Amino acid sequence: MTGTPWTIEEGEGPLIAAAIHDGHEVRREVLELLAVDEEERLREEDPSTGRWTAVAPTRIIVHRSRFEVDMSRPREKAVYLKPEDAWGLNVWKQPPPAELVQRSLELHDRFYSELGALLDRVRARSGRFVLLDLHSYNHRRGGAASPAAPREENPDIDLATFPGHRVFWAPVIDAFLEAIGGMEVAGRCLDVRENAKFFFGNLGEWVHANYPHSGCVLSLDVKKFFMDEWTGEPQHELVDAVGAALAGAVPAILSALRNLP
Repeated sequence: MTGTPWTIEEGEGPLIAAAIHDGHEVRREVLELLAVDEEERLREEDPSTGRWTAVAPTRIIVHRSRFEVDMSRPREKAVYLKPEDAWGLNVWKQPPPAELVQRSLELHDRFYSELGALLDRVRARSGRFVLLDLHSYNHRRGGAASPAAPREENPDIDLATFPGHRVFWAPVIDAFLEAIGGMEVAGRCLDVRENAKFFFGNLGEWVHANYPHSGCVLSLDVKKFFMDEWTGEPQHELVDAVGAALAGAVPAILSALRNLP
């Protein structure tokens, strides 16, 4: 049996952290039809990102797997129906019935309804807010024994932005990039770049559409150098070091937010 689909812990202040791909659970009716096994699911999920939400007083952690419903995609694409929706993986043993898909989409609707209510409260208290949208990405797709993908094309952290978002929120974005780029993990400064690999996901687009001048989303993809992406085994000291680096950038984020005109 699966438990609650997500956890929202609401605290004080304008900083929120979300790990919407941290989850691994799937409800029974979905599990019975999935063709991808547990190891394949885990490899495409973002384990340990939930731990990093501890940098913020308000935390959102989704416990359901993106293979049940993907909160980082728009509603019409939130259930993977074809291999091209899921990195070429054959997700289903047979096409899922419409009723199953609808129940998954109802979770998507409910999540965004609860998120909107939360952000309304944070905005009412703080005026403006910053949401850290925390993800991770694979860099050994050739196999467990394959070399890592070239560092030139695969930064430690990729920050996704888009022009309309960046113009207004440039002081916050630049403050974060400068602060996090100076943090050390495993004896070296983090390689942090903007728009090197990934596009803004649905969470960021939704927040900026609904809170254009009150909510800034920093959508981060951390390379899985902190774990074995094929076994799912984390290196806890590196997970903690990434979390410490994120926490170290928080004062710069909040200072820039306070100083916005």
